[in-house]
Amino acid sequence: MTTWFLSDLHLSPARPDISALAFAFFRTTARQADAVYILGDLVDAWIGDDDTSEFAQSLQHELHELTRSGVPTFLIAGNRDFLMGSAFAKQTGVTLLPEETVVDLYGTRTLLLHGDSLCTDDVRYQRFRRFIRHPWVSGTLLALPLAVRLWIARKLRAKSSSQQPLTPAQLSIMDVNADTVIATFERTNVQRMIHGHTHRPAIHQHVLKSGATAERIVLGDWYEQGSLLRVDANGYELINQPLTRDSV
Repeated sequence: MTTWFLSDLHLSPARPDISALAFAFFRTTARQADAVYILGDLVDAWIGDDDTSEFAQSLQHELHELTRSGVPTFLIAGNRDFLMGSAFAKQTGVTLLPEETVVDLYGTRTLLLHGDSLCTDDVRYQRFRRFIRHPWVSGTLLALPLAVRLWIARKLRAKSSSQQPLTPAQLSIMDVNADTVIATFERTNVQRMIHGHTHRPAIHQHVLKSGATAERIVLGDWYEQGSLLRVDANGYELINQPLTRDSV
C-alpha cells in the first residue's frame, strides 16, 4: 500500500486544467492509497466554509467521494486555505490536522507541515502570518459578508498576479532558513520532514547538532504539472512530471 502527499495545488476557477488533474488523481490512484495528505494551499484562496460557488462545491464533492471510498484524507492548512474549518471537514470527510503534525510513516518518525513557518528570513511575512492566523483576526474575517470576502480575495489575487518576476534576493528570503530547519528537527525529534510552500521540489540532507542526519522532502507546486510524493514501506518517490491518468 502507498501513502500520497501533495501541496500547493492552488486550485481555482481560473485554472480548470489543474483542477481536472487533481480530481482525476482523487478518482483513480488515490482510491488505492493507505492515506492521502494535503500539506496546504489546496486552493488559491478559501474565503470561508460558507462559499457556495460552483468551484467550492465541486472541490468538496470530489474530496467527499474520496473519503467515502474509505481512503483517510488529511489536510494541513497553508497560507491560502487557513480559513478551512469544521464545516469543510464535515462536508468532505477530510481530517484537519495541526500546522505541525508528527506521524509514523512506515516506521520513520516524520514531521508534516506546510512549510511557511520555516521561512523565517522573511520577517515581514512572518509578522503578517502571526497576525492573520490569530483567532480574533480569523474570526473577524469570517464574520464579514461573503460578498466582502470575495472582493478581498479578488484584490489579493490581482495583486499577486501583477507582481514582477522575483529577484534572486527575494527568492532567497522566501526559502527556508537553515537554522530554523535544524531547530525544528531537534524540537520535534524526527528523522524526516515533508513540506511544501517554497515550490522548490527537492530532497535535502541535514546534519543535526548531534551529528545525526535528517531528511527534508520538499513538494512541488501544481502550476505547470502535478507534483506528488509517493511513500510506501520500501521507500519513496518524488514525482515531478505531468500528472495524467496514465502517469500515476
